[in-house]
Amino acid sequence: MTQNATAADTAPAPEVEAENIKKTPDDWEARILAFACHYCAFAAADLAGVMRLSYSPNVKIIRLSCTGKLDHSYVLRAFERGIDGVFVAG
Repeated sequence: MTQNATAADTAPAPEVEAENIKKTPDDWEARILAFACHYCAFAAADLAGVMRLSYSPNVKIIRLSCTGKLDHSYVLRAFERGIDGVFVAG
């Protein structure tokens, strides 16, 4: 006996799909790690601090001499240690 399952047969019910979409708490914020070039992006972040502009405290900035020298292993290690997003700016 052969059984042919269609996409409609295997798709979850709309109620189950709605439950799966909303799994994060309302007060959750992503933790972001930013690798910033000393002369470009870090200068802009520093200027924002001088101008007393605020940005989210869950963004941590690491200054590099040049983002072109950033090894991919540091980006992967950040994700392994629980960082939700990585931003490389140069």
